[in-house]
Amino acid sequence: MYIANEQRYDTMQYRRSGKSGIKLPLISLGLWHNFGGVDTFENGRAMVRRAFDLGITHFDLANNYGPPPGSAESNFGEILRLDLKPYRDELIISSKAGWGMWPGPYGDWGSRKYLLASLDQSLKRIGLEYVDIFYSHRPDPETPIEETMGALDQAVRSGKALYAGISSYDAKQTAAAAKILRELGTPCLIHQPRYSMFSRWVEDGLLDVLGSEGIGGIAFCPLAQGLLTDRYLRGIPVDSRANKPHGFLKKNDIDEHRLRQVRALGEVAADRGQSLAQMALAWVLRDARMTSALIGASRVEQIEQNVAALANLAFSKDELARIDTILSSE
Repeated sequence: MYIANEQRYDTMQYRRSGKSGIKLPLISLGLWHNFGGVDTFENGRAMVRRAFDLGITHFDLANNYGPPPGSAESNFGEILRLDLKPYRDELIISSKAGWGMWPGPYGDWGSRKYLLASLDQSLKRIGLEYVDIFYSHRPDPETPIEETMGALDQAVRSGKALYAGISSYDAKQTAAAAKILRELGTPCLIHQPRYSMFSRWVEDGLLDVLGSEGIGGIAFCPLAQGLLTDRYLRGIPVDSRANKPHGFLKKNDIDEHRLRQVRALGEVAADRGQSLAQMALAWVLRDARMTSALIGASRVEQIEQNVAALANLAFSKDELARIDTILSSE
């Protein structure tokens, strides 16, 4: 029988999500990869348990996580039943809808039909009465944003979600979504953008919108799916994301220019007494408008190493300048 570590809240740091009452751990665990039906269940279970023992209270899912789609939610539901059910009120569990999930015109994008049907399916797979955060996973260029935000508002008012969130909306779309949700009486809690040293688009206006609107931010892919680690410095490992047929990191993403940048960034990290992965997480969190960094993991040790990044979150002006020079190099 699993009994959580009594010291789990002693060292983890938490940050408020925008102007809300919710605080999230600076490191959250995402179940995008390595928790699906093709993966080893007991490995995923061990990672979730260790994460919670380290003070990670936020577990991030989506309807299509797997593979196959839906299996990460089902597996997490089983872990919840076996281990974490007594701790449900200590957890923030999120899910999303917005990418293709089932055939036909109602299984994709941002219609009210799709979002609310998907939420019902997610709750059944996880075995919950509600999720803490329900996201629109991506903006829909053909569905009116009023309809998509109205669906999030309905999800909250129905009691099937406690908070509403959005993911991958640009600055203008985010401002529009925030205005609609505020007028509906269901403020946007959080925005989940891709953000890392190799993907800095949020700095071009989005962070300013999050700050002015009082919305939290949680970065996905803060390690650029493993590129911002030492994982690929000596080739592509057999068990890596880049070597998996269902992965999103492709072998041609790992070219010599990127590897030169990774090596140079690794030198900065070493001077800070950190691994490159730890520095990359600290870098994403250097801005207080970023509430949390959403990590993925394939083994328990990675979670432990990533949480250790919190021991050094401060950057000097010289360190930030060195990093910017490396990232702007051709």
